[in-house]
Amino acid sequence: MSKPALRPIAAAIASLSLLLAASAAHADDAPDVVKAKLVTAATPAMQMVTIKGSAATYDARRDDTASKVVVNSEEIQKYGDTSVNDVLKRLPGITVGGAAGRGGGEIRMRGLGAGYTQILINGEKAPAGFSIDNLAPDVIERIEVLRAASAEFSTQSIAGTINIVLKKTVKLDQHVFKLSGAKGSTFSSPSASIQWSDRDGAMSYSMGANAWRYQYDRTTPSYETGTDAAGVADVARASTWSDHGRSDGFNLSPRINWALGGGDTLTWQTFINYNTFSSDSQSLTSVELAADPGPDYDRIDGNFNSHNGFARTDLNWVKQLQEGAKLDAKFGVNGLRNNSDSFNLGSKEGRAPTLERTVASKTTEQGFSSQGKYSRPLVLGAAHDGEQAPEHALSLGWDVGVTDRDDHRRQREAPIAGSNPTNLDEDFSARITRVALFGQDEWNITPRWSMYAGVRWEGYQTEIDGAGFDPVSQRSSVLSPLFQTLYKLPNKKDQLRLALTRTYKAPATANMVPRNFISANNSRLDPDRRGNPLLKPEVALGLDASIEHYFEDGAMLSASASLRQIDDYTHNVLMQEGERWLAMQVNDGRAETRGIELEAKFPLRTVFEAAPALDVRASVSRNWSRVDSVPGPDNRLDQQVPLSATVGLDYKSADGELSTGTSFSFRNGGLARLTDSQSGYNPVRRDLDVYALWKIDPRNNVRVAVSNLLAQDYTTESLYADAQGTSARSTTNAGETQFRVTVERRF
Repeated sequence: MSKPALRPIAAAIASLSLLLAASAAHADDAPDVVKAKLVTAATPAMQMVTIKGSAATYDARRDDTASKVVVNSEEIQKYGDTSVNDVLKRLPGITVGGAAGRGGGEIRMRGLGAGYTQILINGEKAPAGFSIDNLAPDVIERIEVLRAASAEFSTQSIAGTINIVLKKTVKLDQHVFKLSGAKGSTFSSPSASIQWSDRDGAMSYSMGANAWRYQYDRTTPSYETGTDAAGVADVARASTWSDHGRSDGFNLSPRINWALGGGDTLTWQTFINYNTFSSDSQSLTSVELAADPGPDYDRIDGNFNSHNGFARTDLNWVKQLQEGAKLDAKFGVNGLRNNSDSFNLGSKEGRAPTLERTVASKTTEQGFSSQGKYSRPLVLGAAHDGEQAPEHALSLGWDVGVTDRDDHRRQREAPIAGSNPTNLDEDFSARITRVALFGQDEWNITPRWSMYAGVRWEGYQTEIDGAGFDPVSQRSSVLSPLFQTLYKLPNKKDQLRLALTRTYKAPATANMVPRNFISANNSRLDPDRRGNPLLKPEVALGLDASIEHYFEDGAMLSASASLRQIDDYTHNVLMQEGERWLAMQVNDGRAETRGIELEAKFPLRTVFEAAPALDVRASVSRNWSRVDSVPGPDNRLDQQVPLSATVGLDYKSADGELSTGTSFSFRNGGLARLTDSQSGYNPVRRDLDVYALWKIDPRNNVRVAVSNLLAQDYTTESLYADAQGTSARSTTNAGETQFRVTVERRF
């Protein structure tokens, strides 16, 4: 998008912010959060526990010292989305990569993906191979967005953490059934879900189940050009990738809670996901220059099938102790199995096939984990100047786990005349052992000033053994001191936040396995890949600061800034081994990222008294970064999204029977240099979604949503240039509008 095209969006955000600030200057003081104190007389030195208000008055974003944004289930289900990625793309400061509606896009905070943004499910990382895109919004209770790290969660969160909390709240005798259908020009997707919960004496229970099918038939064109060392064109190829297929899957999330007496509880929760996928494809390439020898195979026919299952079960025990102390311990096991097989038949210039390749893969993963926290409220020090003594909430905890992974891959090529068969048996096994210990304290220095201090030590040991390479044993650890503070100004509307953090990004196990992944048409733009067992964690020092303004009717305005300095930055390098091109990750130098974010949320009547009952939300984020080992310009970190914005309007009728709204998300792109010779171009993406919800009666609802109304095509480019010449490839994913209808029945 050109700069003139951005101005209306920027002007709209700025106007909303100015109007909000002007109105806030005349608004009445918003009441403080109600704080009730419980005093126990177990010892002469009386202990006090601070409880931050009731559910109606407590606001985690406003009242917690550690910065947190919580998105509730009503917001999550507003548009009737079938993928959690579609929910996340509308949240301030979060972007989702890839083409709209294609799924599998990378989730990014501060414009950063590739492991910089930590994604958790119930506070734990999902295993490798599990796609968050398969998680149905109906099984989610809330989404927590943490911009600064806290000791309770892993500090593998350089950009931030998104914690997806599965449903825990049990509503008595609630049964909800939903049936949904979605349709686009190249796909259709029916789905169904059921949620029920009830209580029987001291036991309460709930069950969530979701099932879906996704069928598609699409074509993706690409175009490749190249020049030789003298700048003369020697490559011009037009390719078309056609594929059609089907995916079926389901989620199950049962939960049972026992009240043991004395405030103790025991909870069993399980999450199961299963997904199958099958597709048939054909790739055709036409050569437009006589000097161009063309690819090794200008026609590749193939099919692919996979079966993926993941399950995790946890047992959580909460024990209430004396003087307000509490022990919260969780023990869990998980497993993953992913089987896939593919077949490719390659030929050139209409001749008989010279490639017949079959690949069978099987990945299994089993793990055990335990997390726990001992917490106790304390009053340390003495009261003075008429103010109470500082109240502390101390916590000590652990997070340990062992994961075993086995990966088997068999590649077989038929000995066809004119071919050079490559048969591979590539197996490896890995064990990842992690141990983390943490301590944290949150205390109120004064009624308006609170602090959070924490420290977390995380140690990892990775052991990898397999055919064709020497055993790998790597051990690393990171100590993360963390500090956050919140100061509420005397006017009771404005507050300041500051956070200092040390976070890191650990290398993925797959990127450490020193085996080759062979590409069919090897080139500078499509190289073979190999893991690097010498990879080290990237470690970042971070600074976050923000100012927030709150006033009546839940309205708020915030401005924040962030800085990260990253050592041992990891990026891909491209090299030649004989006649083949090879890509591999290495640690190389330092990188830096900076960002600012503005957000506004308010009822329109706060600004214009005669306005309709519209709720307005808007945000804009601007990010910059620099990688020292890559020459500029455009040497951005991880192809960082430089600019993103969201604007939304929501309306609810006075009788509550009709709710409707719209959301516009914008994500800028541009050129990013990956190495001194490689670059990538990501396009601008614009998503416009609308929804309407009719509450026919207390038991029946109908929801209609239209996503990606603009149906914008999404074109990416890969570029290479050195003394030997240049190569460029552009790929276009066609945009399409999605229509979705959901019928909901409570019984």
